[in-house]
Amino acid sequence: MEIPEERQATALSKVARIGAERAELLARAEELMASLENATIEAVKTGAPRTRTRTLAQVSPATFYSWLETAGLETRPKKTARKKSA
Repeated sequence: MEIPEERQATALSKVARIGAERAELLARAEELMASLENATIEAVKTGAPRTRTRTLAQVSPATFYSWLETAGLETRPKKTARKKSA
């Protein structure tokens, strides 16, 4: 018969293992994002179509254009939202 402390230890061990794996994946994701940002900026500088570049990068338009702005590349001013007419 398993005692509560053993079940707790097993459960906590699982939490620790998954938490460590998550931390490793997040660190790797940060590294990949930096590489992706650099590659994306380089592609735009070479004249690659921006829409295609953003699509291949699989990032949101907000992220994509913030990268371009940070790199000092020209972007269009944001349009103001229009109300839909009924």
